[in-house]
Amino acid sequence: MNGSSSNLSDSPVSARLAMRGLRLTPQRQHVYEVLVGVRDHPTAEEVFLRAKQGMPEISMATVYNCLDALVRCGLAKQVNVDRSASRFCPNMSDHDHFYCERCGGIYDIENGAGAVGRGIELPRGFEVTHVDVSLRGVCGSCNDAEKV
Repeated sequence: MNGSSSNLSDSPVSARLAMRGLRLTPQRQHVYEVLVGVRDHPTAEEVFLRAKQGMPEISMATVYNCLDALVRCGLAKQVNVDRSASRFCPNMSDHDHFYCERCGGIYDIENGAGAVGRGIELPRGFEVTHVDVSLRGVCGSCNDAEKV
């Protein structure tokens, strides 16, 4: 692990976990750092493999528990595309996801507006609490490779 986790109790991550009655453990800090380190929407298994590089003793069950805690505390989003494995995203800003049908990559698409901001009219009494939009197609890299 890196030196940034030497004083875990003072981090913003610790404050978010504390709001849910959880404490920041070295394992949670490490899994969060793995997510933030490469923002490529990894699966839990990919997070586990990356986390193991810096913390060899970490188990798959611990990674699942850490990811669950991070999602429940609003520090990460769980992204689901069709029936494939869930992926995890530390970008908590309002954004959508683009899924490349060729390479399988998932990319953040910044939008700055929720469902109501997109002109979607809701039935009376309905309230939006979460927006999850997934766009599908071919990413720029795959499109460029096809043209070569």
